[in-house]
Amino acid sequence: MQSHSIIQNVANIVSKENKEKDPLIMKYHHILYVTLLFRKFCGAFITPAESRLRTCIISAVKKSTTTADSGKSGGGFGSTKASPNNKKLRSISSKHTGSGSKVLRKAANTFDVIRKEHGKDACNDVYIRSPLNSPTTFWFVGKVAAKPGILPTHACLAQKRVIFEYSQRELRPQNLGGSYASALELWYAPGDSEMDVVRNQVNLTKVEGSAADLPDDFDANLVGYNPEIYVGEERTEGGLRVEKSEEGKSIKPVFEVNEAV
Repeated sequence: MQSHSIIQNVANIVSKENKEKDPLIMKYHHILYVTLLFRKFCGAFITPAESRLRTCIISAVKKSTTTADSGKSGGGFGSTKASPNNKKLRSISSKHTGSGSKVLRKAANTFDVIRKEHGKDACNDVYIRSPLNSPTTFWFVGKVAAKPGILPTHACLAQKRVIFEYSQRELRPQNLGGSYASALELWYAPGDSEMDVVRNQVNLTKVEGSAADLPDDFDANLVGYNPEIYVGEERTEGGLRVEKSEEGKSIKPVFEVNEAV
């Protein structure tokens, strides 16, 4: 999305050497930072318009690529295996035909409801790393939301497969799919913290464990996933990603904005 493109510009710039010595770059940093603050306080990281755009894209792809709604049992992305007694997970098939799916749309709609009711405190940003591709690059792949009382780790584990399948096959197969997919890791940060993560103020936390670690009475209907969607040049260049240590910690000093510029 546009806000993430701006944040990625910050991420790209702050990685350059001797950036502090260039007043023009520092001025650019300041302008970007102010812009991000304005968008953040206005709720620009998750707006109704952005949500509608995401829903339209998911719906459009679904209509053109899957027949799940027609009653056929094809192996499209999001097709579920029969498991009526297992409500812990959003189960999908790895044999998919597009990013639009019933399970993904349900996850997105659930996210919107939880976000509206409980705000960003009920949300976490999610990132994926493939050490086989780059041990220090973490790709932003969307956000998860959970009803109060549910741990971020559980919200991620319940939707891990959905997030992985979507990200490696539809969002960024160049870096997360193919031979890189076998080593994917899921990480999370506080909700709406993209800017702080880029500025090295916030570290990432690895999602440990498996579905077996979810409580017996866990209900996946109480968590949602807002998938990142690339638009414009992001489709080829890639969207927001950050450089961190293999432990998810910042490897560079906090990027401070020169307020005097």
